[in-house]
Order: sequence, then C-alpha cells, then structure tokens
Amino acid sequence: METVNIKELNDRIQKESEFVDILSLEMGKVIVGQKQLVENLMIALLADGHILLEGMPGLAKTLAISTLSKAINAKFSRIQFTPDLLPADVTGTLIYSQKKEEFEVHKGPIFANFVLADEINRAPAKVQSALLEAMQERQVTLGDQTYRLPEPFLVMATQNPVEQEGTYPLPEAQVDRFMLKCLVDYPKKEEEKLIIRMNNSGEFPTPNAVVSPEDIVRARKLVREVYMDEKIERYIVDIVYATRTPSEYGLKELEGLIAFGGSPRASISLSLAAKAYAFVKRRGYVIPEDVRAVCYDVLRHRIGLTYEAEAENVTTEQIIEKVINAVIVP
Repeated sequence: METVNIKELNDRIQKESEFVDILSLEMGKVIVGQKQLVENLMIALLADGHILLEGMPGLAKTLAISTLSKAINAKFSRIQFTPDLLPADVTGTLIYSQKKEEFEVHKGPIFANFVLADEINRAPAKVQSALLEAMQERQVTLGDQTYRLPEPFLVMATQNPVEQEGTYPLPEAQVDRFMLKCLVDYPKKEEEKLIIRMNNSGEFPTPNAVVSPEDIVRARKLVREVYMDEKIERYIVDIVYATRTPSEYGLKELEGLIAFGGSPRASISLSLAAKAYAFVKRRGYVIPEDVRAVCYDVLRHRIGLTYEAEAENVTTEQIIEKVINAVIVP
C-alpha cells in the first residue's frame, strides 16, 4: 500500500515542482554563477526558513534576493543595519495623529515577503531582537496590537566576515533562528568575465514574474508531505546527537573541541531542509544524500567551538565532515 502512495506522491511532486526549474532559469538570467546561493535560497523559501549569508561585499547577495522577489512578484524590502538603528526602524511604530486624536500605526520595512537584513551584525542586540519575534512567530507587536506578517515571509541576513570593528556578534538564540547559514564565495573566472560584460553594456536583464506568492505557500504544504522514512529520521537524529555526544559515535577526539552541539531546532531544520532539497530535485521522498547535501548549511552555525578548537584552527566544517563520515548511513 505504502509503495503505491509513494509512487503517487512522487508523480504529484514531480508535476508540482516544475516551477522550481522555471524560477531558477529566471534567476539565472540576472545572477551569473552562484548556483549554490540560488539553490539555498530555494530551499529556505520552500522549507519556510530564514537564511544567513556570509561573504565579501559585491558577491550578488542583495541582487539574489531582490531578483527572487521580482520573479515571485512579491514585496521586497531592504534594511541597512547600522549602529544607530532603532527597533522601531525595523518593525514600525505608533505615531500620534492630532487630526484624529489617536495613535496611528506606521508599519516598518519588516512588513514584506522578502526582507534583506544587510550587514545584520552592525546593529546592536536590541535591534536584532526586534527581528526575533518576526522571524519565529511571523508577527510583530506594536503597542498592544499584534500584526501578522505577509505570507510567504523570508528573512535573508548578510554579514561581512572581514570587518569586525564596530560589529556585534549575533546572539546564539538568534543565529539558531536561521535555518541555513551559507558561505558565499567568489565567482569563477569565466563567470566574472560575463559579469564584467553585463555591467559594461549597461543592459541588465530583468526577471519576469513567473510564480505567485500563493504558489509558494501551496508548495510549502507539499514540501511537508515529502515522504521521510523512519531510517532517515534516525539518521538525522544520529547526526545531531553526534555533535552533542561525539564519544558515543567513536569521535572522542572531538570532545574537547565542541562547546555545544545542535539543538532540537537543528534536527527540525535538517529534516525540513532535506525535504525541500528533495522537492527541488523533483523527488517525493528523502534519501540520505539529501540530508548530507544540506548538512553543512544547517549545522555550520549551530555548533559552538571551544577555545581549544579555535587555538588549533579547527572549523565547524571539519567537525561536520567527521560527524558525517562517522554516522552510519541507512
């Protein structure tokens, strides 16, 4: 009975996920290369998660999310985080109207489908925490009223890994709210030649709206229906547990390097991101390769390193690699 269901589900998802290719093509018109970035944006969008990008300035991070919002015909807003930013600059505020003799709500830039939080680590903790309620609860409280945020809602935050002067490291609780943390790298030589050519000609391709926000909301429901076997669930739990108690998985050498491992939110994010990855690959079921494909981006920011690890120049990527190699694949 179950195999029939999986076959039906697979056929349905193959049909319903056609728009992913159309959306990728549309983004490819504007963004040269950066396939990993585009794929991660798709995964975050379909899995209803937020994404944190780390990379040097000028790597098309802003362009990627504004292009995605145009291709989906959704509302986009960009907030430039600075040390003097106030929470009200993000969420909005109540302004007293003398004419009406009452307070009026002025909604901030957070009320959009796609919110780009540019250089998020430049703003103090008070402003960053204003984002937390929006990211987690999908709502904003102004005065004594709570307002729902539009669907779909996605926060893409960027941080510059080089300039650390005058920046505020993100609190762990906030970093954990991001489903994925992706490292954006430089384009290849051929790609960079194309970028130069596009900019010199001054003719920039504009993306067409090929998908509606309603399509995305519908696709998100389908992503949750992607079949995940119990063996895959166990595999995900083992990976996350290995970051907490490495010696149980024969990784005693990692004990002194990990300050804290992934929380249950890491397990949830890993399972949802794996389902979204399967959906992007137009499959109705999750295979171990899907979990491994999203593992680095999901766990990278959820493993705390000890001073010993930092002294030895051990990175979270190296720890994740050891964990993936040690955990038995179903």
